[in-house]
Amino acid sequence: MRSCAQILEQIELQTNRWPPPLFAMNPKAVFLPHANLQYSQLHPSRRPWVVRHSYEPLFDLVNTTDGYRIGFEASGISLKIMAEECPGVLAKLQAGIRAGRIEPVASPYTHIMLANIDPEIGLHSLKDGLDAWERYTGVRPVTGWNPECSWAHFLPGIFREAGFENLIMDADSLLLSFAEVRDATGLTYDVRSHSNKNKLFLIEEFIQDKPEYLRYLTNPTVLPNGLRLIGRSDMMANPMLWYLMGATEGHRDKPIELSEIDAMMQTWRKRIAASGSFIMPYAEDAEYIGTSAYFYVKQFNEARFFEPVPDSVDRFRALLDTALANGYELDTPAGVIAASPGILPSEKVYEVDNGIAWHGGTAKAWANTHFARLLDPVCRDLLDGIRNLCGHLGWDFATMDEELKAARVALTNACVSDCRWPPLPTSPGRFNVEEAIADLKEANHRLRQAMERNGLAERKSLHSYALIESLILSVEAELMDYPYFGEKSAL
Repeated sequence: MRSCAQILEQIELQTNRWPPPLFAMNPKAVFLPHANLQYSQLHPSRRPWVVRHSYEPLFDLVNTTDGYRIGFEASGISLKIMAEECPGVLAKLQAGIRAGRIEPVASPYTHIMLANIDPEIGLHSLKDGLDAWERYTGVRPVTGWNPECSWAHFLPGIFREAGFENLIMDADSLLLSFAEVRDATGLTYDVRSHSNKNKLFLIEEFIQDKPEYLRYLTNPTVLPNGLRLIGRSDMMANPMLWYLMGATEGHRDKPIELSEIDAMMQTWRKRIAASGSFIMPYAEDAEYIGTSAYFYVKQFNEARFFEPVPDSVDRFRALLDTALANGYELDTPAGVIAASPGILPSEKVYEVDNGIAWHGGTAKAWANTHFARLLDPVCRDLLDGIRNLCGHLGWDFATMDEELKAARVALTNACVSDCRWPPLPTSPGRFNVEEAIADLKEANHRLRQAMERNGLAERKSLHSYALIESLILSVEAELMDYPYFGEKSAL
């Protein structure tokens, strides 16, 4: 493995000293809405509505206003749905990319919790996601988004192997890997809870005057494999989200006002001057621009999903304008990395807890729900079947035939995170689970076809289609008898 010094020389950094010299330049700000049309409780029939009421006004806003630049992430399936259902909106995304106003940011083709998935499945879904961006926009992204910012030691490796140069990292998780930060905040991880999202301001209270920690938010870092990381944080994103929704946090008399956002941007400008060159104040769901998305479920356990919030589009414009008014230059993830006066060589991310996620939550919470406990063992059985066939035929995931590849893609789709979330007392939508079960059936069907095509129909020790079919039907019967949040038989 190459040393960090060799990597720094290769990518021609302006300095390999730390801290970097602070040049006379405006600080940069990255806004990164990310899109997921496989969202829990977003009915398939409503997906085009979200594209038109969320993504389209966002693209219109960025494409028609000088000085606006953002990153925009979408899964491959979200791009496919956009292309099939709303091609005019996809054209606006393409126009923004061509104009250099929008950086395409890629993720797995299916919205999966990568830390909970076999690395090989994750790797090939990342490649499929890049292929989808190239297919639908003509551009192959260099920056990656890790859904829910889950973490495991293998993640930097599969992103780099898939072809990514940059990755968005959850800075809160990174900061909580410092024992002194964790002790100062008192935050603990619990696989039974949603998150610690509204408590993450405690991190900010501790690091506000400590450049040695702030630098992980205001500079890129680079790993020995060459992958460059930049951090997003709820310290800024959470207040901005509450501002977009025009809601209170339960202990306020009135919603967050723009003056509070203005003060926050002023404060962070001073912190940047002491520690780096940029911040990423907003890396949140794109659906909060134009709709309420999952806000009322996540924050208040209310069965309110994807309601129209047209004012949030103007509020997002106000966020961008406030950044500009405070002397920030709006840029993209790749843009701030390229312009950074220094990149910090660091392997600190390998000390982040295996199995965490953003918002102070855990990836293990996704694997701990009733739905995951029933669906995940079936997914593992199907993965075993794919691997057994590959081993017998002398293939691997890169060389398998089209039938077996189709089984792999269907299995990956069945691993979608949003049919496993959230935990009690809420739940995904019944239709989210129905889609996953349909994908399990498709994967099993494709496995059977692959066996027949390759003269292995009787080699049932490799994969027993009938037995797995029975297992899927058993899981389906139990999950379809389950009372779902938001239905009349709600929990």
